[in-house]
Amino acid sequence: MNTAKKKKKNTSITHPHYACSLGAAYTVSAIKNAVPIINCGPGCVDQQYFTMSFCNGFQGSVGIGGGDIPGTNSGEKEIVFGGAAKLDKAISGAVKIMNGDLYVVLTGCSPALVGDDVQSVVSRYQKQGIPIVNAEIPGFKGNNIYGHEVVVNSIIEQFVEKNYVKGEKQKNLVNLFFEIPYFNTFWRGDYEEIVRILQNSGFEVNILFGPESQGGKDWLNIPNAAFNLVISPWVGLSTAKLLEEKFDQPYLHIPVIPIGEEETTRFVRKVVEFSGIANTQSERFIKKEADKYYYYLDHFADFFAEYWFGFPSQFAVVSDSAYNLAFTRFLSDQMGLIPVKQIITDNTPEAHKDNIKDIYHNITEGVDVDVQFIEDGYIAEQQIKDTDFGSGTPLIIGSSWERDVAKEKGAVLLEVGTITTEEVVINRSYVGYKGALSLIEQIYSSAVRENP
Repeated sequence: MNTAKKKKKNTSITHPHYACSLGAAYTVSAIKNAVPIINCGPGCVDQQYFTMSFCNGFQGSVGIGGGDIPGTNSGEKEIVFGGAAKLDKAISGAVKIMNGDLYVVLTGCSPALVGDDVQSVVSRYQKQGIPIVNAEIPGFKGNNIYGHEVVVNSIIEQFVEKNYVKGEKQKNLVNLFFEIPYFNTFWRGDYEEIVRILQNSGFEVNILFGPESQGGKDWLNIPNAAFNLVISPWVGLSTAKLLEEKFDQPYLHIPVIPIGEEETTRFVRKVVEFSGIANTQSERFIKKEADKYYYYLDHFADFFAEYWFGFPSQFAVVSDSAYNLAFTRFLSDQMGLIPVKQIITDNTPEAHKDNIKDIYHNITEGVDVDVQFIEDGYIAEQQIKDTDFGSGTPLIIGSSWERDVAKEKGAVLLEVGTITTEEVVINRSYVGYKGALSLIEQIYSSAVRENP
């Protein structure tokens, strides 16, 4: 008889590349004049600040973020006797003290586990005409990406649908569903570049997050857009489908964030074609941007031709699916580098994995990549450690978690995702026409330092 004990599966995760679902507090913070109200135990949201902002490019916390987020700070008493009264007090105080266009209650683990009736508390304020939304996002259900989607969809169902003024669809107006605020380290600069590209191509853009957003006003204008644009492998698709159902809005899904002239030009033409607007303005813009792009690239070629020996020829990417796909396609398709290890760390839902794998198998002409989905940062580091990068200097696109293995491999490390502790990020971008040039600068400046 076999008496060997069955080995338990290890369910812990070392060096995670994401935050708890309550990290979605920063989805709310990224909306102008929106106030997150945290309904959970002490310390939960504070930890999300360090993961999503402070240790992720030192992004800061303008508005209601960091230590300014109101909450219940639930303890043993609330777990035993219920936390409805304390939540009511927290909401009342936030509404009185913080002048917001939108309030979002974010319920974490302890109230969800004991079954607090959060909706009944929130409903009393909704009946008073206060723009408040309830989003239940306990950490045991998912990470900050899960929380982000729940929050966005909850705002649409409980705020937008109930309060918008119905009007005619605006042919040139597009709702942009793009990167996750704070989680995607360069989200602010990336939004600026994508919005710049769309506006110069003939579109008006409903900007829902960041410095150019008008807050609740833009959210209430969502139903009047001609269509929804999702630039992501999978995040935002559930929102686009929800809007299609509720407001009869079509959506265009572009799974790969455009980086560089070729990909960005394809992106612009695809969006213009889908929208049905005239392409005169967009083609003028494409020519202008392409001329500038290749002017700078031609000058870079002088440097590259002189110093190419010893510079990276093979690369790995360890990041969420959005950045992973974008960087892999740009470096392999437009820079001629060879992808040797691509690891996606965002706990991509099973329903989307096959579609993502198909993109990697056709990442560029003649290049077929096997992507791995690994949440555990330690396992990802071991995979990089065991990767053969040939005789040249490796390039690793990743996070601070990969710093030790990059040092061991003598690699150039470019930190682009959660967590990023060696970069200060204000409005830098690596996407679009302009961002691609910044990316090339960053990679080869780092390579020069590593190989003087």
